[in-house]
Amino acid sequence: MSALKIRIFPDSILRKKAKKIPAIGDIEKKELSEMAKAMYLAKGVGLAAVQVGIDKQLAVIDIGDGLIKMANPAIVKKEGSLAMEEGCLSVPEVCVKVRRADSVIVNYLDESGQARQLRATGLLARAVQHEIDHLCGTLIIDYTNPVKKMIIKRRLCRKKPPGTK
Repeated sequence: MSALKIRIFPDSILRKKAKKIPAIGDIEKKELSEMAKAMYLAKGVGLAAVQVGIDKQLAVIDIGDGLIKMANPAIVKKEGSLAMEEGCLSVPEVCVKVRRADSVIVNYLDESGQARQLRATGLLARAVQHEIDHLCGTLIIDYTNPVKKMIIKRRLCRKKPPGTK
């Protein structure tokens, strides 16, 4: 079981632009492993560090082809465009149609601190872009029109997470 708790909107850390990390150390390796556990427990396909209260540019993704651990991910090329419904562990019970690039090239540091480049298409490209959005403080609700965004915000803000007053 992971000790990390997934933060739910409107938690303010979800709007924070995460800090780049200069290198991957033992702490970051442990955080990435704990993030992966939390993602799998929540049955997600990706998780950004800010979603569990960590102010670092770290993300984990597994669309079913194996776990990818990333630090400081940055998209260097985008191609194509496709709109699809997306959900988010931090915005429960909400699906939003989001237009994203269908293919991306991403530079990042792997768990051992090595510079890597990932060419991603389809669901993997979408998941990478979704997690990078989180690291920039962007949520799926930001892709909706203002009226729908207001309705979603009101509904989510009325719900109180377990253990809060």
